[in-house]
Parts: sequence; C-alpha cells; structure tokens
Amino acid sequence: MKEKIKELTRDTAIYGISTMLGRFLNFLLVPFYTNVFLPSEYGVVNILYSYIAIFNIIFLYGMDSAFLKYAAFKDIGDDKENFSTPYISVFITSIFLVAIILLFKSPIAAFLEVETGQTYLIVLSALILFFDSNVVIPFLKLRLERKAKFFSILRVANILINISLNIFLIVKLKWGIEAIFISNLAASVFTLFFILPTIIRNFRFTFHKVLFKRLLKFGLPYLPAGIGVMLVQVIDVPILQKLTDLKTVGVYKANYKLGIFMMLFVNMFQFAWQPFFLNNAKEENAKEIFSKVLTYFTIVGSIMLVLLSLFISDIVKINFWGFSIIGANYWSGLYIVPVILLGYLFNGLYVVFSAGIYIEEKSIYAPIVAGAGAVTNVAANYLLIPYLNIMGAAFATLASYVVMASGYYLVTQKFYKINYDYSKLVKIALAVILTGIIYYSLMFGGVLNIYYKLVLAIIFITFILLNVFEKNEMNFIKTKLLRR
Repeated sequence: MKEKIKELTRDTAIYGISTMLGRFLNFLLVPFYTNVFLPSEYGVVNILYSYIAIFNIIFLYGMDSAFLKYAAFKDIGDDKENFSTPYISVFITSIFLVAIILLFKSPIAAFLEVETGQTYLIVLSALILFFDSNVVIPFLKLRLERKAKFFSILRVANILINISLNIFLIVKLKWGIEAIFISNLAASVFTLFFILPTIIRNFRFTFHKVLFKRLLKFGLPYLPAGIGVMLVQVIDVPILQKLTDLKTVGVYKANYKLGIFMMLFVNMFQFAWQPFFLNNAKEENAKEIFSKVLTYFTIVGSIMLVLLSLFISDIVKINFWGFSIIGANYWSGLYIVPVILLGYLFNGLYVVFSAGIYIEEKSIYAPIVAGAGAVTNVAANYLLIPYLNIMGAAFATLASYVVMASGYYLVTQKFYKINYDYSKLVKIALAVILTGIIYYSLMFGGVLNIYYKLVLAIIFITFILLNVFEKNEMNFIKTKLLRR
C-alpha cells in the first residue's frame, strides 16, 4: 500500500509543476493587465474568458470524464478504439460548434456588449476553444499512461509561450487586448502540434458505436454538472455587484484570489488522483488505499489551511520594491481568506469522493450534486451578503462546496462504500474549528499578533502529529526528517 501512496504522491508533485506555474503566472498577470489596459478593456477580456470557460465544458460534453473511465477499464473495445472514438466525436462536434459561433459572431458580440469593431475577438475565442478541446483527450491519455513528465513539459511550454507573447505584443509592439487572445491561440496551436505524435500513435480511423453510446451515457450528465460547478465559481460576483457596489466586488475578488494556494494543492492532487483510483480500482485492497488517501489529503490540506490563514495577512503586506501581493486598498478584506481556503479544501474532498462515482458509473448524480451546489450558492449569496457583506459571499462559496462534497460522499457511500478513518477525520476537524474560533476571537478583539499566530500554529501541528498520526507513521516521518 505504501508504494501505491508513494506513486500517487510522486505523480501529484510532477503534475504540480505545470499546474502551480500556470496558475501562479496567471495570478501575476492580473496586475500586469490592470496597469496596461483600461477597466473597460479588461472587462471585455474577463467577459470573453468567462464564456470560454463555460463553452470549454460544452465543447467536451463529458467526453473527457467518459474517456478516463472506459480507457482505464477497457471493458469495451481495444486501446485505439477507446482513444479514437471519443477523439473523433470531440473533433467533429468542435468543428460544428465553431462554425455556429462564427456564423453568429455579430449577434454574440452584441449580446456580450463587445464593440462592433472587436467582433474578431469572438473569432479568436472560437479558435481557442477548438484547439483547446482537441488536446484534452490526448492529455488525458498521457495521464493514464503516467507520462507525467511529458505532460508537465507541454503544459509549461504552453504557459511560457503564452506569457512571452503577451509581454512581447503588449510591451514591445503596443498591441491592445487582442494580444491576450492571440498569445493564447498561438500557445494552443503549439500544444496541439507537439501532442500530435501521441494522437497519431493512439489513433485509428475507427468509430466504435457501442462504445460511443456508453461514453455518451456516462459523459453527458457531466455537461450540466460542469456548468453547475462553473456557476458555483462565478455567480457570486454579479450577485455581489447587484447587492453592493464595484469597489466591494474589487476588494472581494482580490482577496478571493489569495485562495489560489489551496486551489493549486487541490488541482495538483486531482491531476494525479483520477488516473490513480481508476488504475487501482480493481486492487484487492483498493478501498483501504482510498481511505488512507482521504486521511492524508485532509491532514495536508488542514495544515495548509491553518498556516495560510494565520500568516496570509503578514505575507501579502511584505513590501517588494514598493509593491505588495495585493494593494493596501484591498487589505480590509483579508479576513475572508480563511473561509475561501476552507471552501477550496471542501472542493478537494469533493474530488476525493468522486472516485466512487467514476468506478460505479453513477455519473447521473453529478448534475444533481452540482445543481444543488449552484442553488445553494445563489441562495446563500442573496441571504448572507445584506448582513455580512463580502464575508457573506465567502460563506456562500464555502456552503456550496460543503453541499457538493456531502452529496458526492452520500452517493459514494451508497454505491461504493468505503470505511474511512472517521476518528482521525473528526480530530482534524475539531482542531481546525478550535483554531479558527481562537483566531477570529483574537482578530476581532484586536490582540492578534505574530507571536499568537506562531503559538497557534505550533499547537495545531503538534496536536495533529500526536493525535492523528499512528506510531509507525510517526517513526517514518522522524526517519525522513533525520535523513534530511
């Protein structure tokens, strides 16, 4: 079992290189863009990329999730049929969808309030969608083959090309916001070109009809589920703007983005977790392994949650040559960061519990759970924001992720019951809750300082080490530390 856990940890670290670099560089681009473009121009970028995110889900219509399931188990068809059938499906439908977007680009631009002279941005967005959707299946194939290094190299190269072109076109050539989309498109074309050998190696001009029907049956429920998850991520902003003002939205989003550190951890884990549980689902002790994974994930995530919550305000206020991670005008919203971090941690639990959904082919429950999360988010935002302001929006995000994680847990336990180590999970939860109560009590009491934070951090970590880890696990940790 230890070897299996080490395997998951190793792949998580490798996938994390590209994931962390990409997310972090995108985070750094925010101040760059906002110092170059007018708010109205940057607004156009955000509107289009919001819809690109939604249409990415539509372009794939669950084929990515279905491919992972059937290519891992190979219950129907051979390796090349399991690759070619979903790839051909996505390729054909993406051409059809791009054609529709191009045909109606002017009405779409009017609906999105994009100026008439900028309809070419709709064209660029459609092309980005096409190239991005047609590399998803090959990238998933790399993950199933555990070619994490090649996967990461391609991801990092894509990011570096995108960033480099952005800087060159905007700073050197003085282009406008079109540079953002052209840079993205160029990076997407590059990625497809270099992943072509993977496509050619696994492709055959064949279309397995029985397999295709199973792929649709399993994958289509992930379409509304994906849209529901996307609503959970973006719906708070328009509601907050409606109930407050743009300044409040700015403070909220700046501090919300500090949750990137927990989000990176969850994303890194997710990249390795999906192929891991699919490849190990038929192991005799699979459920025991999965139980351990949840415990270890919760331990690491909780330690990150507490440490980041305690010290994030000190970190963001560090002066880097006259700049800080977020400007002083936004520091008033730092108190929401622990809630956002906790929300992302529950999102990670949602990812862990997804194993049973995949293995038992219960994807029909995915849209129900995602829909419940979206409804919870909308309702909680409208109920809490008038009383708690931006903290209300933060709690709404947390509530939606709690609902989604709970929904997946209930479905998994019904169809793929796993005996989790509840005693350890309860101890971790109680330690986090108690630390949070003390933290906010000291903060709102005006007596919180770096020394209290250090004491809280030491007490929390000591409690976890002494009360959650077993003796053999503690001996293993000590051995590793001494060896270091």
